[in-house]
Amino acid sequence: MIEQRLVLASGSPRRLDLLRQIGLSPNAVDAAELDETPQHDETPRQLALRLARAKAALVAGRSPEAYVLGADTVVAVGRRVLPKCENEGEVRACLKLLSGRSHRVLTGVAVCGPGGRAAARLVESRVRFKRLGPPEIKSYAASGEGIGKAGGYAIQGRAGAFVVTLQGSYSGVVGLPLYETAALLEGLGFRTA
Repeated sequence: MIEQRLVLASGSPRRLDLLRQIGLSPNAVDAAELDETPQHDETPRQLALRLARAKAALVAGRSPEAYVLGADTVVAVGRRVLPKCENEGEVRACLKLLSGRSHRVLTGVAVCGPGGRAAARLVESRVRFKRLGPPEIKSYAASGEGIGKAGGYAIQGRAGAFVVTLQGSYSGVVGLPLYETAALLEGLGFRTA
């Protein structure tokens, strides 16, 4: 039996944990560094899928014999893409915008397999936050949990208490929709069991 190699094209510890949750441990983690700036007139859906494909393709060029998994998560209100927050001020601004309303979490997943085969999927989830008061926003921002997260929050952490409803994939909101990820890998011939 030929050994199959899986490379995760992301440095996200959450994505690594999610893969392990379904019994998959990548042989390597090779974070794809690329410009994530939206292109002119690019929708949030297009952005998430383009970045996932680009990350997988970039790393596949370095590991052509492996199955390479790339993903990108975008949080959007309408056509507006919220940032991966770099500081408390950005987290506060995102939470003020998300307070008491619904938003979309779009996660693109792409797999490049040996021989140049590739496949991708986009998973959209809708999340509605409760109305957040200034003390809640200030406390959450000060916790540091939203730093580096798309939209300024981590649903698997303290921000889980903000969620009124979630329609779609919980694991997709965390950063990697597990059902779709397993299906893409299996579709390209990777044995997940």
